[in-house]
Amino acid sequence: MNIREIQSLDLRELEPYRTLRRPQQHIAQGIFVAEGEKVVRRLLDSGLSVISILLTRAWLEAIRQIYSLELIEIFVAEKNLLETIVGFPLHQGIMAVARVPQELALMELMNQLPKDFLLVAMDGIVSAENVGVIVRKAAAFGAHAIISGTNSSSPYLRRAVRNSMGAVFRLPVVHADLSDAFPEIRRSCRIIAATPGGESIQNADFSGNLCVVFGNEGTGLSDEILKLCDARIGIPMMNDTDSLNVASAAAVFLYVAALMRGLKPANSDAG
Repeated sequence: MNIREIQSLDLRELEPYRTLRRPQQHIAQGIFVAEGEKVVRRLLDSGLSVISILLTRAWLEAIRQIYSLELIEIFVAEKNLLETIVGFPLHQGIMAVARVPQELALMELMNQLPKDFLLVAMDGIVSAENVGVIVRKAAAFGAHAIISGTNSSSPYLRRAVRNSMGAVFRLPVVHADLSDAFPEIRRSCRIIAATPGGESIQNADFSGNLCVVFGNEGTGLSDEILKLCDARIGIPMMNDTDSLNVASAAAVFLYVAALMRGLKPANSDAG
């Protein structure tokens, strides 16, 4: 096992950990950062290619009893050194760098989906935190894949990975220009726009092959994308509330879709 004790972050191999505030650089390199115990454990369980792990001695002793780490570079440091990476003293003491999995072409992915599939698409969602939460809800409520618009933040940005709690490791992700992709998708499924003012979600048809698309935090779905959708569905509001945060709306939409599609969850977890 390649284990190195470090007292600084100056090593070339540690550059991804030093550049956490430059997420697009990571995307260009085809790598992503996972942070926190649960996310790193789920990464190690996923079978994705892990390049390195940066952690405290205590965490090394904990995970080496469970996982084979033979092909991974291990860097062991004091917790206060790890805290300098994120800039505050709440770091859990374990991070990893892994390779973004090879992405399927959209139609190749479509051909591999099961009958009555559910896709989740994102149009112009800027916040990586929102993207991560939507990915987590998509996994929780039975979606089969994520289509991330090229105008959205990638689900493999560090904060998206963290907020997905590793759910991004369980779902295939395709990055695509939705205006180009939707005409192709519509040959195989219906596209539902999640948008205020649409038909009530209580009356929506969520059966069969389906793609639900969520829009930008401020402006919602673009007119171009709305024109390509087969239905516009909204969530009824009370007390003069005009809309929900997009991640909250996704939770409502995908839970209702799961219920109407007759999906039975394997477990129950409120956390």
